[in-house]
Amino acid sequence: MISYDDKRWEGLKGGYKIPYDPRPALRHVEAGEDVEQTWEQLWEELHHQGDVGEASYAAVPHLVRIQAQSSKVHWNLYALISTIEIERHRRGNPQLPAWLAESYREAWKRVIEIGTRDLARTNDPLAVRSIIGALALAKGELKLGAFIAQSDPSEIGEFLDERSAWSELYSEQVALADGRDAGAPRP
Repeated sequence: MISYDDKRWEGLKGGYKIPYDPRPALRHVEAGEDVEQTWEQLWEELHHQGDVGEASYAAVPHLVRIQAQSSKVHWNLYALISTIEIERHRRGNPQLPAWLAESYREAWKRVIEIGTRDLARTNDPLAVRSIIGALALAKGELKLGAFIAQSDPSEIGEFLDERSAWSELYSEQVALADGRDAGAPRP
């Protein structure tokens, strides 16, 4: 993982294809300061209309490290690193630099551990969807991870209606009437 003292940060480009140093924002996330504004900044600077840069890739191991130490589940973390990983494969975005490849891949291996931990700690629908998308990506399922991470509930509902006649054949109310969550497996 590139240390905060490394001079390479200063020349790394973000989503706008101009230099962006995410270290101050990463420090704010780590300290729990200005969290909403900081996540907005990271989203804005590390990803722009499908574009990502080396600063985006370099931020991922730090974001994963920060989340591993956090007692809170941050949906932004999972959604942002998923977006970076998905867009890393887009034509026109830079290759993952060789000097960063090992720590980037190790971070994604850690996503499996911290994602399953955080999935057990949250019932927030956005966090659940973000974590599941990230877990699919961490397991190498790029298309599945992209589908989950980039779909909102209405798009998922439309897909299920088209493919499985969900609204006609399945009832979420039955599970709720039984005193279980709609998403809980049936015995």
